[in-house]
Amino acid sequence: MVNIKDVAKNANLSVATVSRYLNKNGYVSKKSSERIEQAIRELDYKPSSIARSLSKKQSNIIGLIVPDIKNPYFPELARAVEDMAWSYGYTVVLCNSDEQTEKELLYIERLSQTYVAGLIVTTSLMDPSVYMSINTPIVALDRIIDVAIPTVATDNRKGAKLGTKYLLTNGAENLLCIRGPQGLKTADDRLTGFLEATDEQGLDPIVVTTSFDFKDAAKVIEQTLMLHPQVDGIFASSDTLAIAALHIAHKLEKRVPEELQIVGFDGIALGEMVSPALTTVGQDLYKMGAAAATMLIEQIEGKEMKQTILNIDAQLIVRGTTRKEAAK
Repeated sequence: MVNIKDVAKNANLSVATVSRYLNKNGYVSKKSSERIEQAIRELDYKPSSIARSLSKKQSNIIGLIVPDIKNPYFPELARAVEDMAWSYGYTVVLCNSDEQTEKELLYIERLSQTYVAGLIVTTSLMDPSVYMSINTPIVALDRIIDVAIPTVATDNRKGAKLGTKYLLTNGAENLLCIRGPQGLKTADDRLTGFLEATDEQGLDPIVVTTSFDFKDAAKVIEQTLMLHPQVDGIFASSDTLAIAALHIAHKLEKRVPEELQIVGFDGIALGEMVSPALTTVGQDLYKMGAAAATMLIEQIEGKEMKQTILNIDAQLIVRGTTRKEAAK
């Protein structure tokens, strides 16, 4: 998508001059105006209503697109984004894409072409070129889209390897990985970390694929544990999946953590509320959301960005679904 920088380059003028012309804010010579008009025609440039409103200090809305608002992980991220945005004088509009490409694209088009100052996306269903063509400041949160898009994320491979190694250290030998949807980079990277840890021990683990939906995951996990009763350790690619595994363990009367140990990934608050409390590879969700909001606002306000890629290490949080003392 053509932006104001492309128009300025084509017209051999500064971005500031083109901006003054588009927003009718300040002097632009007749000759420069003609060059800008010619560049607009040649490039078929369509000025962003957001850019115009920002120049007049009229827009203070940030769009936040999440894939599934039912997943407790995303409301926690959204709260951090909202808190930080509010502190800068911005408000947040939350959109739920339901992991549907068509719905996500519709939200992006409507938000970027109407009134928002910028977008934070925690989804990555479409080709990176679609996100990169948006004529609106954008930040990717949780899911990496492209190195050219400012991003806040966790090192998922490293975190998954950490959680899996803890299961192995605690004596688990027959491991099951509940990997999450195929093709989703977050889930793919966590599977990679899991397999790196098991490969180092020469193990042949079981891997099953499921959505992040609690009910769907519970069905898959129950079928798997009934087919493979020898499983004594589960690494789940999200806390929601881990809690589904804990639910099924109770149903099948498997004692946790004596017979079956479980490690999740995310660090959502709900993990502390289940019984036993969930051992997890915890992300600093509040830090991630706040950082993404700050990064976006720096773009919106034309400030120099302190960093464009922020990787936040996850930390192992040991609770009741693993044994208290590591095996010697």
